[in-house]
Amino acid sequence: MTDSTDAADIARLAEEARESVVRLCSQLVAAPSVNPPGDTRRVAGVVLDFLRAHGIAGEEQALLPEMPSVVAVLDSGRPGRHLVLNVHLDTMPPGDEAAWTHPVWELTRSGGRLQGLGMGNMKGAVAAMLHAVALLDRRRDAWSGRITFTAVSDEVVFGDHGAAHLLATRPDLAADGLLCGEGPGFRRLAVGEKGVLWLALEAVGDPGHSSSVRRGRSATARIAAAVTAVDALTGTRGRFDGELAGLVVADEDTALTLTANVGTLTGGSFVGQVATSARAEVDLRLPPGISADAAQALVEGAVARAVPDGGVTVTRMKGWDPNVTLPDSPIAESWSAAWSALEPSPLELAVRLPASDASRWRRLGTPSLCYGPQPTYSAGIDDYAEEDEVVRCIALYALTALRFLGDRQDGGSTR
Repeated sequence: MTDSTDAADIARLAEEARESVVRLCSQLVAAPSVNPPGDTRRVAGVVLDFLRAHGIAGEEQALLPEMPSVVAVLDSGRPGRHLVLNVHLDTMPPGDEAAWTHPVWELTRSGGRLQGLGMGNMKGAVAAMLHAVALLDRRRDAWSGRITFTAVSDEVVFGDHGAAHLLATRPDLAADGLLCGEGPGFRRLAVGEKGVLWLALEAVGDPGHSSSVRRGRSATARIAAAVTAVDALTGTRGRFDGELAGLVVADEDTALTLTANVGTLTGGSFVGQVATSARAEVDLRLPPGISADAAQALVEGAVARAVPDGGVTVTRMKGWDPNVTLPDSPIAESWSAAWSALEPSPLELAVRLPASDASRWRRLGTPSLCYGPQPTYSAGIDDYAEEDEVVRCIALYALTALRFLGDRQDGGSTR
């Protein structure tokens, strides 16, 4: 069991690693890994170099050579739980680099902030988790079971070449618990995240000269009516029910609201001709209480009412349900104990609005949590993380792991 002495010791070790963390963040930011295209070769090399410098064997695994992920396994040699520590290596694009007030590809340390592309999402968490792994490796006598560290590619676009590939080829990565460095912002712990549903809406129309068009019968008129109806679904409320009834999260209105974004819209071929085809792609983010099937039924119903002649079809491109880890699961209780030992402030729970790789593990039955130094909901221009928060994450990850792996010695599964 983790006591206050352990917490003070871990916090001290995390603080002693501060300059090492800043150096590693600098190396990570200087290794571009924007997705798309998603090339993670340079940043994976930085991760492997750190692991080797600390005597930890890491290996690259890749479906595409330019998108490697890194995996490292620490085994205590004693039976116990299996914990996965997960981060991703790719970043969002910087957008308009001229709008940045500090360098995009170079770490700036100023005013308590570590600034540079990916620091919030999520190279700050990569640096913190690597230092936690090194700390836990030095303290193998304090825990039982196994730790697997995964630093994956292709997460930003939720592609198939990172965590999806690892889980498809490494059944040993199913675990008793997972900590993901994908923070929900505002120093909150994400116990779950919204589901995702991508749909394609395709409309058809009768060909003809524009002078012969009939109201609402061209493909573009039909797709316009359909996407207007889908857009109106934003604001549909979900709910916490069943085992989740009574769950309290920050920003509950946002967490329990469905959003429907019309991401692309194309149609027609020439202004003087009736459009015979049109297409829209929509992205729905699903709160707890609204499954992917239920959301698709909502869209199909809205489209049928908006275009009653059947001129628009709805096809699923990708989708999965919202997923939540119970706050009384062993991994969540271990985090709460670590937080209480390190933090004077109360722990706030959240449901992440975007997706993360934690949802892939939850679908395998692995209770999973998300926490990282990302300061707000999402990264953007002038991406940054608070330096103190990156250091604090080392202690939180390590202390949670010690609690989770140290309070059970019989090797039984807790899933």
